[in-house]
Amino acid sequence: MIPAIVVFIYLAIVLYIGVFAFRKGKNSSEDYFVASRSLGQWVFLLSLFGTNMTAFAILGSSGLTYSRGIGVFGLMASASAIVIPLTIFFIGTRLWSLGKKFGHMTQVSYFRDRWGSSSLGTLIFLVTAVMLVPYIIIGVMGGGEVMESISVVTGADGKAVLVEVMRNGKAVQEHQHWIPYELGGALVALVVMSYVFFGGMRGTAWVNTFQTVLFLGMGAVAVIILSHNIGGFDVVMERIANNKTLAPLLARDRIPQAEFFSYMFIPLSAIMFPHIAIMCFTAEKVSHFKKTVIFYPLCIAAIWLPCVYLGLISADLLPGLKPGETNDVIPDLLTKYTSVWMAGILGAGIMACVMASDSQIMALTTMFTQDIFAHYGGQKRFGDKVQIWTGRIFIVVICLVAYLIAVALKKQEGIFELAIRFAFSGFAALAPVMLGAMFWKRSTALGAWLAVIWVVIAMIGVWWLHNYSEPLIKTLKPGVPYVPIFADLGELFLRGRGGVTIYGFLPVMPMVLIGAVLMVVGSLISRPPPQAIIDKYFPPKNANTGAVTP
Repeated sequence: MIPAIVVFIYLAIVLYIGVFAFRKGKNSSEDYFVASRSLGQWVFLLSLFGTNMTAFAILGSSGLTYSRGIGVFGLMASASAIVIPLTIFFIGTRLWSLGKKFGHMTQVSYFRDRWGSSSLGTLIFLVTAVMLVPYIIIGVMGGGEVMESISVVTGADGKAVLVEVMRNGKAVQEHQHWIPYELGGALVALVVMSYVFFGGMRGTAWVNTFQTVLFLGMGAVAVIILSHNIGGFDVVMERIANNKTLAPLLARDRIPQAEFFSYMFIPLSAIMFPHIAIMCFTAEKVSHFKKTVIFYPLCIAAIWLPCVYLGLISADLLPGLKPGETNDVIPDLLTKYTSVWMAGILGAGIMACVMASDSQIMALTTMFTQDIFAHYGGQKRFGDKVQIWTGRIFIVVICLVAYLIAVALKKQEGIFELAIRFAFSGFAALAPVMLGAMFWKRSTALGAWLAVIWVVIAMIGVWWLHNYSEPLIKTLKPGVPYVPIFADLGELFLRGRGGVTIYGFLPVMPMVLIGAVLMVVGSLISRPPPQAIIDKYFPPKNANTGAVTP
């Protein structure tokens, strides 16, 4: 129980930080939802990075590396290190400025005012809320899996105790745990719910800052300790290189070129994530974005390199894991190859990354209270205090729903695949809407309508294709990455172990490109925005000085 006890201490610390933030807060909606736009430079940087590095980064990336190799680092980390800082610099700073000037707290409130369409804003809220829920579920899943993995029961001989359980109507043997997945997920959901409930955005940002420092440091420590305990980095790499089955993991052989290329579109999702966009409204000064843009790529390297490395060596040290079990590779490594105390300390570092889903819960709550409750008259009718308590009730509901779904999905989905398929792709496909609103005066509500409806249709289509083609995975032969879903359509729709592709490309690529075309066409065939709106969001420059007219 020692590793679990150490993690419990960590959970108590983050809970205290949230309560402390509650005592420092002000009783206003702006303070509760965007921390009075007063976050300092380092809190802003670390919380912004931490909010984007949830369970998919530390558990999902290592699990994907286990099956697909070192090329996983190139898939996400390299593209993200370039694209995300650029979007924060060019779009995040403008969001901050517009929020400061016009009082916006969410993307939806900006889109509504920018295009003068209340119904468009409601549609975008519904779409982004549905796509954000899987992200929250991922956090609960990750918490449950970490708690379960670090609490394996061992017998007198030091070996893990096996018990027989029923899975999908079949009796299977699994390790016995002091803390089962369901209880671990419940504990994480309860702690996150508590400090978000009390601390609001300030508590969430402070906890994220603490968690980011912890998991950035623990990643390097985990690699150093595990490398020493398993006989050295070079020994394991040589063993993998000499194994015909594992050697392809050291190259990009298991990731086709078309799929690798299309992953570059995934980081476009960052600025459309509500938790990232809303975080941009919280900075005290626009100058805080400078260090964020500089240090963000370094932080990505600091977390992704250890995760990919640990996922790689686990293919040698933990052979034979099934797809639903690969999320556990890092906790399993810590449990088997470190002392119980070190497993607990490093497990707390993993938990710090897993629990970053608090920002998604806070973002969804802010959107609901601002874009639905307040927009449709709730704030004017009932006041600030009722708005805050409405948000708190919503936090309880969303945490409960996320927990129930996470329990239902136990061992059925890889965290990384779940995030890519149902969260990142949809948000990336909405990027043309944000770019059109920010930088194209001629963009209109019709263009945005068409782009958003296309995302809805595409997401439903991908979901249907994925479920329909699930049985085809069994027909895949070694060395064959894909099989056609419909024989008459040739290679248009293909199914591989990672999901559905279109001519070998991930669905995110055509989703983004077609969304951009619809945004342009819809805007050009409709009337231009009123001149008052254009002057408001694109103020003319003074002819003599070149300065923007107030």
